[in-house]
Amino acid sequence: MQTVHTVSQVREYVRGWHQKGLSVGFVPTMGNLHDGHISLIKEARARCDVVVVSIFVNPTQFGPNEDFDRYPRTLDADAAALVDAGTDLLFAPSVEEMYPLGQNQTWVDIDGLGDYLCGASRAGHFRGVTTVVSKLFNIVQPDVAVFGEKDFQQLAILRRMSEELLFPIKIVGASTSRESDGLARSSRNGFLNESERTLAPQLYQTLQQLKADIEAGEQDYRGLESRYRDSLEQAGFQVDYLTVANARSLAPASADDSDLVVAVAAKLGNTRLIDNVSLAVVRDR
Repeated sequence: MQTVHTVSQVREYVRGWHQKGLSVGFVPTMGNLHDGHISLIKEARARCDVVVVSIFVNPTQFGPNEDFDRYPRTLDADAAALVDAGTDLLFAPSVEEMYPLGQNQTWVDIDGLGDYLCGASRAGHFRGVTTVVSKLFNIVQPDVAVFGEKDFQQLAILRRMSEELLFPIKIVGASTSRESDGLARSSRNGFLNESERTLAPQLYQTLQQLKADIEAGEQDYRGLESRYRDSLEQAGFQVDYLTVANARSLAPASADDSDLVVAVAAKLGNTRLIDNVSLAVVRDR
């Protein structure tokens, strides 16, 4: 594996691969890699001849009271894991390389999809995500880019962005990677103390219970949300949202919707966790 830090170096490698007719897979990350990231890299490897991984903690997607400064930077350990995963090229740019003119005046924004779920409480977050991913797509010019389904809203937004901006890139969603107790793998899980880590799997258990209620015929989605939100709050979570949403628009689902996502974001202590499950409801005609 080669490690590079500049835009020009990445473009030189990718240009050479494309000239040889090789397909390029891309996995953008913020580092502090875990088995969930490795599963994305394996997905890219299965689909493409070569794989590029970026590690960049993007400041523009963090709010003023969020955890940018304490987000773990573990580049040496990450690089070793990427070698083991069969990565061909690691792109680890500085903030100055990604934002060469300083404060950005050009942004990529998505109307609608960013108004719900995480976007409702994290102003500017998805503008930062779409802008930096657009930059990375322009730099790497991959044929395939792989993202995790744990970040359901992010995946939906990036698919829409790529389609509307005509990026010639296939966006692949990979299944959420979970610990043995069901907790979705996340770099932020390392912030949980022992008691919080013991409690954290209740998020996924709650989603599964809510999903089962819907599959059993329950259509009072707002009532379900309220009941399970109260249950999580009583257990010690600080719930940002627990929502039954239309999987396409991300708006609160109605009884007429068939493709649904049940999504949650909640804090344990100072650690924000997210998770979701999807389901299709068959309506009687």
